[in-house]
Formats: sequence, C-alpha cells, structure tokens
Amino acid sequence: MKAPDLVIIGGGLAGSEAAWQAASHGLKVVLYEMRPVRATPAHQTAWLAELVCSNSLKSASLNTAPGLLKEELRRLGSLVLRLAEAARVPAGSALAVDREQFARTISEAIMGHASIAVVREEVREIPRDLPTIIATGPLTSPALAEAIRQLSGAKDLYFHDAISPIVDAHSIDYSKAFFASRHGEGEAEDYLNCPLSKEDYLRFHEALLQGETVPFHAFEEPHYFEACLPIEEIARRGLDALAFGPMRPVGLVDGAGRRDFYAVLQLRRENLMGSAFNMVGFQTKLTYPEQKRIFHLIPGLEQAEFLRFGSLHRNTYINAPLLLRDTLQFRDRETLFFAGQITGVEGYTESVTTGLLAGVNVVRLLQGQPLLVPPPPTAIGALVRYIAHSAAQSFQPMNINFGLLPDLPHRVRGKGERRQQMVQRALAAADRWRAEQGLAGVGVPV
Repeated sequence: MKAPDLVIIGGGLAGSEAAWQAASHGLKVVLYEMRPVRATPAHQTAWLAELVCSNSLKSASLNTAPGLLKEELRRLGSLVLRLAEAARVPAGSALAVDREQFARTISEAIMGHASIAVVREEVREIPRDLPTIIATGPLTSPALAEAIRQLSGAKDLYFHDAISPIVDAHSIDYSKAFFASRHGEGEAEDYLNCPLSKEDYLRFHEALLQGETVPFHAFEEPHYFEACLPIEEIARRGLDALAFGPMRPVGLVDGAGRRDFYAVLQLRRENLMGSAFNMVGFQTKLTYPEQKRIFHLIPGLEQAEFLRFGSLHRNTYINAPLLLRDTLQFRDRETLFFAGQITGVEGYTESVTTGLLAGVNVVRLLQGQPLLVPPPPTAIGALVRYIAHSAAQSFQPMNINFGLLPDLPHRVRGKGERRQQMVQRALAAADRWRAEQGLAGVGVPV
C-alpha cells in the first residue's frame, strides 16, 4: 500500500467503522491495534471490534432511542451495524450478537480491504504529520493517555465499568428456570429466567453485602457509570434495589402462568449455539471465588460453571466539551479527531456512530469539503451535540436517550406518541441531511 492518508489508533468498534468509511471513499488507512502485542485488562482475543462487556447492542425497536440510532446508522451504511445484524442471536427486541462471529467478520472485512493496513503495535505518541483519529476507547494505554493529557493540558476523567459473568449452558439446572421474554416481546426462548422467592432473594442480597471485592489501587477512586453499576453496589442502595432494578420480575410469566416471583435473574444467549449465557445486569467487582460462592445461591445456578467471571476495569475518557468540536475534531488541531468511548459516549452503537462520523469527516477534510455536523433532531446529531456542547464541569459518559433530542415544538399527550413523533422527525431530518450532503453512498466501497 502507498503512504497512508490517515492514521487510526485503536481497532475497536469506532476505529473499525472509521477505517471502513475512510477506505471506502478512497483513503489509504493505517489502523493501529496494540493487541495481542500489548494486552488490556478486559480483552480476551486479538480480534478487531471485540465486545468485552455485554454481547447486546441494546434495543433495535424504532420506538426507542437506541433503535432510532441504529436505523440512522443503517441508512448511512454502517459496516459494524450490518455485520452485527448478520451475527444476531435471539434476544427479544435487543440486537445481541454471537460475539466471536461478530468480531471475526469485522476483522476479516477490515484486514481484507485493499486500502487498509492493520499494524499490531502500541502507539505511544500522537502523530503530527498525518491526519489521525484516536479511537483507543476506554482502555487507552497509559503512554498514549499521558500523551493525550499533555496535548490537552487537562486532567483525565475516568470511571469504572464492570463486566457480567458468562455461564456454561450445560451447567444450569433447567428444572428451576424457564424461558420467556419480558411482556412476551420477542421469541419465548430469548431469555432464560431463574426466579427467586423472597427467602432466596434475602439470602442472596445478604451474601452480596458481605462479599469480598477486589480493592481499588491507591491511585484510583470508585467512580462508576450509573447505567453499569456493579451488582453489589446496587444491593447497597437498599434491600429491594435489585428487585426493582436488574432482577425485577415484572412482565415475566413461566409456562404454568405463574408471575408472582419476588425477583428474577435473566440470562441471555451469548452465542448462536446457545452453549453459553450472559448474566444480564450482573456486572461485578466481587473476587472470583466470591462470585462462584454467591452466584451459586441463585436457584438453577447451584452447580453453574463460569466460562468468564465478572470483572471491573478503569475506563478513560476526555472532557469532550472542552476539547472537541461538533465535527469530532480536536479544537486546537484540525487534523486530529477522536471517536468512540474516549469521547465520552457510552455504549457500542454510540461508539460506532462517532467512528462513522470521524471517518467521513476526515475524507471531507482532505477533499476540501465542509465537514459534517448532523442535525440536532437526529439521534446522531443529539449525541454529537452532547459531546461538544455539554457543561464541561459536570461532563460524564452518556448513552443515547430521548432526553438528548430537542423537544417537539408542540405539546403531545402520552410518552409513546411523543416518542413516535420524535422518531419520525429524526428520520425525516436524517434523510434530508443525507440528500443535502450527498451521503447516499456512505459505507459502500467505490
């Protein structure tokens, strides 16, 4: 390959999407991924776009904000979304994937592209002589994180993200569990549910409170992302915090018509074969021996074998409102872009979104075209606006949600109807924007 036009650092969801978008429009791209030369605290493989937490990309329903964001990405030709849908496993209205198939097919697409060179080494300094996208995600290496800190002159912000355990399907006692989706959404076998009586729940709750956790390092502080709290942290917020949170039984009915459960653990298929299940919402900082002891208290999991225990790792992100434009450019260097969770977005689909926008904007920068700023009524526009224009002093990672979109200009009765109108407005705005900017071919190789 000739000398590159673009350097991308990080081969996760954002970096992979950015590389595909840029290369599909004629740029020569070098994509740096430090794995497997240098490991991270959470990754298990050397695949690009490996999912380290849940295998779910959240809801695909158009009446939800995550579903709206997916539809906008679909219309923009996102590679990652297309391959996620190809690797889909049953999960009701959620887009969950067989994570091995998902990462493998993305890796094959990226490494097989004639205009993308994948280099397996750690980047310790930010390039100055070529346009660059930093998409190193929440597990940015210490050396590069320090280079970013020196460039920005700002102290890193960070929080801690936890990973749910994965259970061997053959080790579950199915006589104590039942397959069902909440409120009957999706197929009946999308989720496996382990119901708990009040006695079971109280015993489990007490064990969580007493469980031994992995201590923080001396230089760390316990900052958590509210949407991904460790299960033991939720338990400390009140006796019924779990029963009204990740273990809520509402909307679940077993084969006998019973629905009066005190609490329920939901397990979601981890792969197409159904050989492994993810403990939904059970991210944790418990030590491995404590996870085994405490989770064995759940009916149906008494003999469970864990293919992966839960864990917790440090997530690094920049103070984007201080540092980034709404084109995802660094304010003090127009050829430097950021994408992915390091920008302060939270979630897989959100990371893909910023990767797509950064990749397309580098193309437009090098072609002398105006850079893209998505319209605020769209989910993409609302997310980018949050990154670039939030209050810097209170900036925290954020998932896409309807609260980020502008209010409707008129009063609408009912949350469902209001959201439906917001979705219709967003998709209409997205289609107008695509037509105005000539984006119909984004994501399609030329």
